[in-house]
Amino acid sequence: MKSLADAQEESTTAARPPRGALAVVFLTVFIDLLGFGIVLPVMPRQAEPHLEALGLPPWAVGTMIGVLFSVFSLMQFVFSPIWGRISDSIGRRPILLLSLSGSVVFYAVYGYAVTFENDPGVAIGLMLFSRIGAGIAGASVGTAAAVIADCTPPERRARGMALIGIAFGAGFTLGPLIAYFGLAIFDQRQWGVGALASMLSAVALMIALAVFRETRQSGRPAGKDFFSAGRARAVLRMPQVGTLVLTYFLAIFAFANFEATLARLTKEAFGMTDDENFLVFAFIGAVLMVAGGSYRPLALRQPERRLLSAGVAMMIVGLGGVGVVAWLACTAASSDAGLARWLYVASAVAVTGFAFVNPSVSALISRHAGAQRQGEVLGVNQSFASLGRILGPFAGSVLFSLSATRTLPFVAAVATLLLVATLLPRLRSAGV
Repeated sequence: MKSLADAQEESTTAARPPRGALAVVFLTVFIDLLGFGIVLPVMPRQAEPHLEALGLPPWAVGTMIGVLFSVFSLMQFVFSPIWGRISDSIGRRPILLLSLSGSVVFYAVYGYAVTFENDPGVAIGLMLFSRIGAGIAGASVGTAAAVIADCTPPERRARGMALIGIAFGAGFTLGPLIAYFGLAIFDQRQWGVGALASMLSAVALMIALAVFRETRQSGRPAGKDFFSAGRARAVLRMPQVGTLVLTYFLAIFAFANFEATLARLTKEAFGMTDDENFLVFAFIGAVLMVAGGSYRPLALRQPERRLLSAGVAMMIVGLGGVGVVAWLACTAASSDAGLARWLYVASAVAVTGFAFVNPSVSALISRHAGAQRQGEVLGVNQSFASLGRILGPFAGSVLFSLSATRTLPFVAAVATLLLVATLLPRLRSAGV
């Protein structure tokens, strides 16, 4: 049992985080999502010519592009709890520095891969290698959340977790813009995107080396073994935590249906160019940043469970609205500028809801995890989030092609969120 002095010391430590800790957490998550935002608009266009040069049929080309997307999240699914568990044993700082170092290396590899214009097999192999490596290095969001848990008392933890949502939005906003301007700066050379992302990662790494100090308290015990399926099951059996992890997985799955099909929807329903798609994704990220910023003051006045419920409701309304817009646009004889505006409105509502769900779930899980298991528990949560990002884009891409109205991904997303809504009363009855 903790003494009063120990509790006061822990509270004081949480209230006064080590210098630069939260800033480095923001940078780490931002860099991780920057990679996702950069490749989302450009990777299919860069990979497709190499795949066609290999003589692959169209269905195989599409499958390989899907693999290049999903392998990133697959690696995060596998490695997020591993890094979280290791960070509980050796500290947060080495893991976050390793993550940023990996980003420097693997973004550079991606830039190098696209230069093999006359050797498509090498190009695709290096692109796949870079996505695997970037996914392993980027599986540190759970560790970043553990840093926030180390640095904030429970009553202020939701505001700290909102930093991760803001970083998600910043990476998602600036990623497409960096891809757009990176190609322009480097005179449309295909390697420019990877080179610029690698340089930005190097800057973040130097900042982390200079200012970040360890946040994990050395007196807290941690297990010796880094990860096992049994430990993951034990986390899911923890009171309240299993339901929260399932809630997060389903919300991520629903949102990923939207993310993966948005660029195709804007092209087929509204005839938007690639440059216009860059700006659409930048708008989505800007909304994420603004909504994440507004969440922080709200978390001081409202409990996380209430904000979580509001977020789920907004996602249902927003993604349902996107589905209605898709149906109207795809069944009309010509695209309507007014419908395009409604697409932006519905998307903004859905994205705002997601910006509320993300930090609320992380904060609630952190509250119900022991101090010595923050990295492990939050890592398991991020692994299931990664699983949602693996399955959601695949399901959305398949469903998008099954109907000329292009509404099925959004129908599936709303149905999934209605299932989430049935879980929320269980959280209330469990005392979350």
